Amino acid sequence: MKTLSHKVTQMIKSAIALTVMAATLSSCAETTAKTAKRVDERPNILVILTDDMGYADVGFNGSPDIKTPNLDQLAAGGTVMTSAYTAHPFCGPSRAGLMTGRYPHMFGSQFNLPTNKDSAGLGIPVEETYMSSVLQSAGYRTGLVGKWHLGEAPEYHPNNRGFDDFYGFLNGGHSYFPEKFVKTYNNLRAQGRDNTIFQYLRPLEHNGKEVEVTKYLTDDLSDKASRFITESSKVDKPFFLYLAYNAPHTPLEATEEDMAQFPHIKNKKRKIYAGMVYAVDRGVGQIVETLKQTGQYENTLIVFFSDNGGKTKAGANNHPLKGSKGDTLEGGFRTPMFFHWPQQIKGGDTYHHVISALDFYPTFAHLANAAIPAEKKVDGVNLWPAFTKGESARPGKSLFAMRHRYGYSDVSIRRDNFKAQLYGNGQWKLFDVHNDPAETTDLAAQYPILLRELVEDGEIWSWQHAKPKWFHIHKEGFDWREKSMPRFHETFAIDRAN
Repeated sequence: MKTLSHKVTQMIKSAIALTVMAATLSSCAETTAKTAKRVDERPNILVILTDDMGYADVGFNGSPDIKTPNLDQLAAGGTVMTSAYTAHPFCGPSRAGLMTGRYPHMFGSQFNLPTNKDSAGLGIPVEETYMSSVLQSAGYRTGLVGKWHLGEAPEYHPNNRGFDDFYGFLNGGHSYFPEKFVKTYNNLRAQGRDNTIFQYLRPLEHNGKEVEVTKYLTDDLSDKASRFITESSKVDKPFFLYLAYNAPHTPLEATEEDMAQFPHIKNKKRKIYAGMVYAVDRGVGQIVETLKQTGQYENTLIVFFSDNGGKTKAGANNHPLKGSKGDTLEGGFRTPMFFHWPQQIKGGDTYHHVISALDFYPTFAHLANAAIPAEKKVDGVNLWPAFTKGESARPGKSLFAMRHRYGYSDVSIRRDNFKAQLYGNGQWKLFDVHNDPAETTDLAAQYPILLRELVEDGEIWSWQHAKPKWFHIHKEGFDWREKSMPRFHETFAIDRAN
């Protein structure tokens, strides 16, 4: 019996030893795998873009009534930008500037693409190499979740413009509740009215194939961003994810649960808008948790901003800035923004120098050790060397914005603290928008030479513009021709009369 007991004991000990050895080997293999994934020390890059968000609609930028705890926590752990601008005060041109690193005026994208069937065959010229293509060529796994708005034809599709993975919609917006838009879409199709279906009702897609959406759209996009991040953690590549929420862009649609977070807001539009922003914030919290769970949080650069200013008629708040979406006043294209990267950026900082979304193209290429094609023109600058020193990346250099209207153009020209402003077919004015962001005090009489220099910069910049390749609606094209636009000889006449 003792011999049998001894043999059993030895067998048990051997089994335990084998189990421990297997566990050790498994742990070593897992550690080796993780180590292999960390061979490439370049950062992951996560761009989180909202749509039509106001300057004062996040807590870190002073929102008095909308709470954004997850965004605020990231902002507190990174650097907040107080003078950040988009390339244009409208969605499509702004996104074109972001992806190309060029002013949209340079390749005929001054207007949003036409809606529905009128946009067929139109898109950002394929000669413009996208930021996504540069990062993809440099070995990044690239993904886009959400809104595209840069062309729907095959040659303009995200999968053909540098994105390995695309989940979202190609046009300029979308409804939020699938229980509503799916039903309406199916009813119209059953009636044979496919060509009349509003683009906001059309199905989403994943790499060219239609998909079924069952969640509130913002939550669905957050889920898909988390999916991409999780998948990326399993490959030996850094990732670039462009998460383009369509919230809080109209239609104003929020869940009852999200609106319930704001019982103190009585204005109906503002309350719905607040719920939409809260859904974005909640999604960002989910995405941060995914980054942490997959071990990618510390070495991920997160850049958060909006595609243009908030639409005040739709519930947004741009305080203290003047103006709204579509304006070249500060409220039209100055955006809340922060950088967050635990490995490289210490928390609690504020950066007051001018930043443009045009700058992300060369900056991301720098961080990714990616080669920008020799023939590629870029209007942005590599921010990183100056940013890390707390210095201006474009001292003494002008930054431009222009929006065409009926027979005239609104223009903004910012250099350092000062901004030359032409608005509403009036006279050129000059503001110190660093100290006077609300543009209340015209300094034109005090600094006439500076104003003239800025206007001359703008005129030289305008000489490089291309003719618009499209107009958002037919009437804009009729107006353009009727008024013999762009009439830059009048726009940049410094002594123009009202």
